[in-house]
Amino acid sequence: QVHFAESGGGLVQPGGSLKLSCTASGDILSIYAMGWYRQAPGKQRELVASLPNNKTADYAEFVKGRFIISRDSAKNTVFLQMNSLKSEDTAVYYCNVVGQRSTGTYGAWWGQGTQVQVSS
Repeated sequence: QVHFAESGGGLVQPGGSLKLSCTASGDILSIYAMGWYRQAPGKQRELVASLPNNKTADYAEFVKGRFIISRDSAKNTVFLQMNSLKSEDTAVYYCNVVGQRSTGTYGAWWGQGTQVQVSS
């Protein structure tokens, strides 16, 4: 099994900042990409940012210039620095890992999600 430890969500005022972190552990042989998705109430889950191995980050248009994704590959950890937060950023943010398990199975796995609420 793949396990996740997510943290950093919470309540913040518009214009504020939060930093999310996610560490993946367990049965992971190799990781090819780590990223963040979000899902707001009544909406579909959408990509926020993704960072594949040895490639540049991919950002959704609505976060470009405000959010920064980074990784500590040695610790299987991905971060999301969120600045200039807006009310429309309110959502549950999910960590995503694409990789291979020790059995040889390729797949994508999801964290349990962390709530981000932007409100005055």
